[in-house]
Amino acid sequence: MTTANPNLIAVGDNCLDAYLSKGFVTVGGNALNVAVQWRRHGLNARYFGALGPDAEADIMLAAIEEAGLDRNDVEIRPGASAVTLLTDDAGERRFLLESLGVGENYVPDADRYKALRQADWVHLGTNSSETLVRRLVADDVPFSIDVSTRHFDLSLHDVPLVFASGPDDPAEPVEPLIAQLRAAGARQVVVTCGKRGSFHDDRTVTSRAGSVPVTVVDTCGAGDSFIATFIASRFFADLPVQAALDLAAERASETCTHLGGFPQPIRAIPDWLIDKYVDVIGSTERAET
Repeated sequence: MTTANPNLIAVGDNCLDAYLSKGFVTVGGNALNVAVQWRRHGLNARYFGALGPDAEADIMLAAIEEAGLDRNDVEIRPGASAVTLLTDDAGERRFLLESLGVGENYVPDADRYKALRQADWVHLGTNSSETLVRRLVADDVPFSIDVSTRHFDLSLHDVPLVFASGPDDPAEPVEPLIAQLRAAGARQVVVTCGKRGSFHDDRTVTSRAGSVPVTVVDTCGAGDSFIATFIASRFFADLPVQAALDLAAERASETCTHLGGFPQPIRAIPDWLIDKYVDVIGSTERAET
């Protein structure tokens, strides 16, 4: 269908990523990145998620507002916001901490869930709630979910569209994973395989698109840009599957040319964040800020 200005809502994960070896933080998370990419391309997008009442949330809410999303759509709940501490040297990432915070298994409150039922499309980020998935299926809400590499942690029965990460080695067949996702009940499947490209299966035809080579600055959020573009172009601009895959690959590659999952001010790591996680960081060296 072609909808001039669809009502799109991304739900779930967000994160403050602290690159200790480079001395900066960026804001992201699958669901948040998808919502921002929709907004960047002029679509009517909202982001529903949860943050804790902490300084990490202040940074993320500022980025959310700067990206053109409504910070009031984000719930503040007791607990801590999501934080990832990592080092990134010569493309080799090492994760010291991955805290999902209060956003893990997030289920929106009643008012926000009512908005989901009225949306033209809902996308659920990684680490989503089984309860929320089953409610959306029962209420016949058009939606997708990114299961990333945790392919079968949730029931996929009757989920309209499942995004999954697959093997980037061309010698490893992707067809078995597609078959397993179909057997689990997914109506449509998109498997992204890094430089290898992507695959779409609708239980009738399997389509494939390559990747677009670029000089990579940061791969963070590339898959999220792919997801946002595929959904918008396939379901709301009536592009054929192949054209939607190709456009999504272009947008994913563009995301690799800047730091973070979307263009944003690059902030130095605050001293209070280092102090807060000094026991986790230990002797890890960080760049001078």
